[in-house]
Amino acid sequence: MDYYFKRCLEKKNLVKVSIDKKLIEKEIITAESDLKDSEDVLTLEKYKMATISAYYSMFHAAKALLYSKGYREKSHFCLRTAIKNLFVDTNLLESSFLDDYDTAKDLRENADYKSDFSKEGAEQLIGKAKKFLDKAKILLNL
Repeated sequence: MDYYFKRCLEKKNLVKVSIDKKLIEKEIITAESDLKDSEDVLTLEKYKMATISAYYSMFHAAKALLYSKGYREKSHFCLRTAIKNLFVDTNLLESSFLDDYDTAKDLRENADYKSDFSKEGAEQLIGKAKKFLDKAKILLNL
């Protein structure tokens, strides 16, 4: 358990909860819906929304993973920290998936706050989101 994980627990931005299979499944359904939305708006050349929706697909898939370990997050940073500690550092998830998540977060923030987005970025992010969701479903046996 690294410093940031401990800090998230101390500040109650990461809390221990009961494992709830229905909540896990709900997050996966949301991740699937966000992924479909990203693909749909991409065809409409709405690259900003495609980028944002692809990120949120990954975000909800990550939340499902976190719930499967009996934790709930209260910040994007602590979700990322928990995925690193509970999945990457334990070799359940390759570090490339965390790199993709970081890229997705950066692209989403650039799209949201700087109006900086592109067709290529949206397409690449959708591909990363598909891989992330597929891997989460494997880890969750869904």
